Amino acid sequence: MASSLFLLLLLFPLTTTSTPSHQTLISTPLQDYPSLTPLLEQTLTHTSDPSSLRLPISHHDSLHFTSNLTSSSLLILRLNRDTSRVSSLHSLLGLPRHTNRSFVSPIVSGLSYGSGEYFTRIGIGTPPTQSLFVLDTGSDVVWVQCVPCRQCYNQTGRIFNPRKSRSYRSVPCTAPLCHRLDLPGCDKRRQKCLYEVSYGDGSVTTGELSTETLTFSGGARIGRVVVGCGHDNEGLFVAAAGLVGLGRGPLSFPSQLAHRYGRQFSYCLVDRTSSGAPPKPSSIVFGSGSVSAGIAFTPMVRNPKLATFYYVQLIGISIGGAPVSGFAESDLRLNRQTGRGGVIVDSGTSVTRLARGVYVVVRDAFRAGTAGLKRTAGGFSLFDTCYDLSAHSEVKVPTLAMHFAGGAVVALPPENYLIPVDTQGTFCFAFAGTDSGVSIIGNIQQQGFRVVFDADRERIGFVPRGC
Repeated sequence: MASSLFLLLLLFPLTTTSTPSHQTLISTPLQDYPSLTPLLEQTLTHTSDPSSLRLPISHHDSLHFTSNLTSSSLLILRLNRDTSRVSSLHSLLGLPRHTNRSFVSPIVSGLSYGSGEYFTRIGIGTPPTQSLFVLDTGSDVVWVQCVPCRQCYNQTGRIFNPRKSRSYRSVPCTAPLCHRLDLPGCDKRRQKCLYEVSYGDGSVTTGELSTETLTFSGGARIGRVVVGCGHDNEGLFVAAAGLVGLGRGPLSFPSQLAHRYGRQFSYCLVDRTSSGAPPKPSSIVFGSGSVSAGIAFTPMVRNPKLATFYYVQLIGISIGGAPVSGFAESDLRLNRQTGRGGVIVDSGTSVTRLARGVYVVVRDAFRAGTAGLKRTAGGFSLFDTCYDLSAHSEVKVPTLAMHFAGGAVVALPPENYLIPVDTQGTFCFAFAGTDSGVSIIGNIQQQGFRVVFDADRERIGFVPRGC
């Protein structure tokens, strides 16, 4: 039985070849696209490879198919969710809160705050209840809203009822699985293990720890997956039925699959606003099929204070082919003694955050390289550098590349760092500063790349045009 579920970050491939100093940005303003088919109503196609399963991924905004929100309003909501997401990560990190077989799965963008921005469809239970799950590299527990609900948020589709599943099993308090939780609890009357996951924005899910069967596209089934059955779920979640934690902890989905598929997965994320409607599908792949030949990798960095996150060593940034000076490599390095600083690759954060001192010099270098473009008087939401491109159908912009340890270079396409924010032709530099010290590579910058997480070999790779 094969499967492939994958989470995707969009970045250019890691290469050591030289990159062009400038690129052409097609300056198409935001458009209000027609409604997309909800993921729960899509028909999943079988893959030709019997040893793999491909699941689609969709962006969170595609779930607003019944709303009359404009594209600009959706972007503002996305950036507001992003602020809460970053606060959540900072809280988890103990930082101050500032303003050989494989299977594949399609992806949709996901759960708002304290979770991921992209969703996939998974069947849970026997017979399976089709549900949307957030894919989140910044957390570890897999959970779903369950009947009876003492407190549940509105989700797309039916709430899972464990009493109607033949494969549902509660985890006893004395079971080793229960003690893998950070904060295990016990219902002493029924001797059932209880879980609780809190997010930095105040969102929380609590309930009963269980094992269940998950069903993926093409009919692949994986039994005895540890799943939190959430009876009390509060906060800033929206639309999705639950969350698939893709982090590095012992109860994360990749860790649970390691005995069959290894600790390898990859994903590719498509921006629905940049490629028309409907956009090309995104997908996530688990197993050896997630790693192909010719990928340039950069080593993962471990944070001894917190095992969940995927750290990399970003050693420099270039603008227009020239290295940006004015900051030290140590400004982006993880302090192993304190667990502070460093750079995280995260699927659930939209906008890349750079440590404040690094951001300022990178932003100023970009401004210098775009001196011929008309700057707007103010910013937009998180962004402080915006341009009026209404008079242009295309413009030349300096190439922005990220340089990683091991010689890997990720050259971003222009649409990954200069993005439209309204229908009038305003474009903004899609980076932001953070005063927390920890930097985050977000999913806007990852768009179009297949991001490969190979924890078996402690490395991360980026493949351009990987969707």
